[in-house]
Amino acid sequence: MSEAAGTVLIAGASGVIGRSAVSHFASQGWRVIAMSRRRPDLPETLGFEHLPVDLNTCAECESAAERCGEVTHVVYAALFEKPEGLVAGWRADDQMQTNLAMMRNLMDPLRRAARGLRHVSVLQGTKAYGAHVHRIRIPAREAAPRDRHDNFYWLQEDYIREASAKEDWRFTIWRPQIVFGGAWGVAMNLIPVLGAYAAVCRELGLPFHCPGVHETIMEAVDADLIARALAWAATSPAAADETFNITNGDVFVWANVWPAIARAVGLEPAGPAPISLMSFLGEQAEVWERAVVRHGLRAPAIGPFVGLSDQYADLLFFHGAPEPPPSILVSTIKLRQAGFGDCVDTEEMFARWLGDFAQRRLLPQAKAATPA
Repeated sequence: MSEAAGTVLIAGASGVIGRSAVSHFASQGWRVIAMSRRRPDLPETLGFEHLPVDLNTCAECESAAERCGEVTHVVYAALFEKPEGLVAGWRADDQMQTNLAMMRNLMDPLRRAARGLRHVSVLQGTKAYGAHVHRIRIPAREAAPRDRHDNFYWLQEDYIREASAKEDWRFTIWRPQIVFGGAWGVAMNLIPVLGAYAAVCRELGLPFHCPGVHETIMEAVDADLIARALAWAATSPAAADETFNITNGDVFVWANVWPAIARAVGLEPAGPAPISLMSFLGEQAEVWERAVVRHGLRAPAIGPFVGLSDQYADLLFFHGAPEPPPSILVSTIKLRQAGFGDCVDTEEMFARWLGDFAQRRLLPQAKAATPA
């Protein structure tokens, strides 16, 4: 362990960002405590401690905090989304209050127990700029006044700012763009959705159409890139009490990146078509289960595998939108000027994560034979 390393508690460790954070911090010599209801899908040989905790339960959080006296850093990547309606839930007061309560349930007892706490990272997103309620200014910058809409981001941020002002630790707030990573069964990760869609198309001999017909310019961010940024911020004075946008560093359009995605899953790319991936995967659940058996996969049924990410996929492919939606682009100048300049090629990111899922026997190998 380096001199700067310590003990990091990662809340929401089984999520798309939390999983990558556990992997990266552990690989860098940190002592990692991964907190989530289910264990992150990571190799048994990776050194970390898992605490199965429901952040909605005060007693569980109190008990866990008693075991976290040596924690020096926190990555708060836990998230509650409404399963009956992901996008509609973003404006629901109970969703906002639940996310605030989860943070308080953990941080209140942890602040008492972890006497050497130095730094807390908190995840937000582009909804901080009101991207889900109105057209935003391009590029969105961190110095803009707080957008006037209700959001649990503001509730959590106010809590963290107030707590930090009273105690001897600093914080960093992160606003990533669309995140892609290695977690499955989560609210917002398109990798399992894209992989399952490809597997079903292969089973049925269907063209692998790009589900989006609009050429809106977008930005992605690799969960592993975020993990590296979290580790940088944990010990960098330039990150103290700051807010940063983070992206891969390039842009993409679905139709243009689709050939790279198709190569990664071993299919020929087909042109754009207005397909609801939520409906398609729901209707082909039995075909997915057949693919799981035929390829010897360890993936569960389609619902538990994609989580709420099929709803998120329809949003990001703009299903049902009559016209191209406006782009949501952010500036990452502030983060680069602060000293973190890492970047990722988005086409390579898609190929790497889809290949990773295949290696972990969650998706068919790209060169698997097409059924006769």
